[in-house]
Amino acid sequence: MSRTAKIQAAIEHLRAADPVMNGIIDDVGAFAMRLEKDRYTMLVRSIISQQISTGAARSIRMRLVELAGPDGITPTNLSRLSVDDLRTAGISMQKARYLLDLTGKVMAEELQLKSIGRYSDAEVIERLTIVKGIGKWTAQMFLIFSLGRLDVYPHDDLGVRTAIQRRYALETLPAPKTGHEIAALWRPYASVASWYCWQSLEHDKRAAANGKR
Repeated sequence: MSRTAKIQAAIEHLRAADPVMNGIIDDVGAFAMRLEKDRYTMLVRSIISQQISTGAARSIRMRLVELAGPDGITPTNLSRLSVDDLRTAGISMQKARYLLDLTGKVMAEELQLKSIGRYSDAEVIERLTIVKGIGKWTAQMFLIFSLGRLDVYPHDDLGVRTAIQRRYALETLPAPKTGHEIAALWRPYASVASWYCWQSLEHDKRAAANGKR
């Protein structure tokens, strides 16, 4: 089955299984998530983006691209840079060390990104988290946005939890048990549902700006 057909099956399942998600899909519209095919770049972006705004992360990435040279962000290019070099792009010392640890493990083939897609979700997480600065959440983002896995529920993600709180009319952010109970309705397409949760926040923000919510 093609990815397009799988996404269509996912949306049909989510609409039938979960009335709240059905409403979110109506609000957000067509599924438009793009995969990041460059797996190394995806991990670099994820490390840079940790605990900073989207705008700040974008600015740092642009400076890093310039620093890396004409071939862009590659393990070879970043391996030539020091922590101090990376700091000039606005990357914190800690994240610079994380990036160099990632780069070193990729260069030494301790982390084999070309073949990582053959493993299960749990095995991918296990392999990625040998890198300093890559925890379960970052590994889950890699599964969703790089490998295109369809049934990942990132229960620690603040955006997903915020969307669940708002759309499922909870008084507080959902505890893990509550989140997993809701996500059980989404299986085996929790990644698609999570994407719709993220997009629902953007939809609600636009609606509020237009005075519709």
